[in-house]
Amino acid sequence: MKKIVALLLAAGVSLTAFAAPESFSSDANHTFSSFSYSHFGYSTQQSRFNNTSAKFTIDRAAKTGSVEATIDAKSVDTGSKLFDGHIQGEDFLDTAKFPTITYKSTKVNFKGDVPSTVEGNLTLKGVTKPVTLTITHFQCMDHPMMKKLACGANATATIKRTEFNAGKYAPHVGDDVTLSFAIEALKD
Repeated sequence: MKKIVALLLAAGVSLTAFAAPESFSSDANHTFSSFSYSHFGYSTQQSRFNNTSAKFTIDRAAKTGSVEATIDAKSVDTGSKLFDGHIQGEDFLDTAKFPTITYKSTKVNFKGDVPSTVEGNLTLKGVTKPVTLTITHFQCMDHPMMKKLACGANATATIKRTEFNAGKYAPHVGDDVTLSFAIEALKD
């Protein structure tokens, strides 16, 4: 019996050493991005984008990966149709000229066996800046309903909206904007 266990362990180690990158595509019903900021110091306003899509690859054995995400800026949802239009205007997102927000990774960093941060470039309102996402939760397992491998993650970053030409009313309306991402994705 000990020989069988030793052979299985050896096979598992060798299979891990040759693991290949796995590709995943986001589930539109469980993938959203949101943002929050201080509104004149009175409150922290929270809004979201209803249409966010992402693709990522991960090689857990090699501890590498990549991420690409696209946000439909016109899907901004503040809870107020009037304010949605205001946020989509030239002073903020200018969705008539820049209908999408994109993020493309340059490096995925691991802590132990799970990704911990993603370095990449955020393009917002035609301006591209480096932004590091901090992954606050990550899990892969077989999806109980879809019967295939799925991964989910939550990540955050803070940007300065003035750096993206969206700084109207700063500093009274907070310059710091916290971006949050919730993604669930199925293996391709």
